[in-house]
Formats: sequence, C-alpha cells, structure tokens
Amino acid sequence: MSENKKPDSVVYDSESGTYNAALLPYASGVGAPRITTPDITSWKQNNINKVNHEIKSQFDQLKAEYDAMVKKFDDNQLVYGAKFSFEPIVGETYHLYQGKDVVFLSVISPQECRWDFLGTYRLTSEKLWEEIK
Repeated sequence: MSENKKPDSVVYDSESGTYNAALLPYASGVGAPRITTPDITSWKQNNINKVNHEIKSQFDQLKAEYDAMVKKFDDNQLVYGAKFSFEPIVGETYHLYQGKDVVFLSVISPQECRWDFLGTYRLTSEKLWEEIK
C-alpha cells in the first residue's frame, strides 16, 4: 500500500487534504448500518388512487355539465323548431305537443287537450327555453 493511498474505510478528501467523515450526511464507517432506500410503492399507490379519484370526480362533474348543456341545446332546438303563431312572452309557461306530422307550442295545458304532450317550457330573459318538470 502506498503512502498516499488510504484504505477504503478511511474518508479522506485528497483535494483539501482533510479527513471529513464527520461532515458527511451519512455513516461512512465499516460498522455503520447499511444505507437502504425506503420502499415507497405503497405511498405511490395510495397517492395514485387519490389522484385518480379526484380526476374521475372532476370528469364526472364536467360530464354532467356537458349533458345538461346538450339537453338545454336539444330542448331549444325542439321548441324553436316547433310551430307557433304568437310571440312568446318572457317568463310565461308554454306547452309543447306532437300533432299530426307537426310539433307545436301552445298555451293550452295538457289537462285541457288530447294531443300528445311533449313537455312544458318557459322562455327565459336570455331567450332560452328551459323545461319545467
């Protein structure tokens, strides 16, 4: 063994010429405990499950909003495509019926007529038709 070469168990910094074992953030002695990396697979799996649940919740919320918008669009297409010979008043309630070969809007309630009832709608201030359950 040469004079300049130190054994592996000795922590010597050749650049500064000092022994720096006390400054290391880990144990460097031969009898020191083995350095092992922690097993984080369970931590990863738990967090993956939490993130997936959160993303699925957000997706379900967006899907519900999208379905509501599609329904609103379809309702407006149906009512605006219906036949009516009057100018609807904002806030008033109207009834949609299926007649012979035509869909029409009326002020007559379903209890007072014999046509096939499709739904009850109200015209909002934004000129959108919203269905009344």
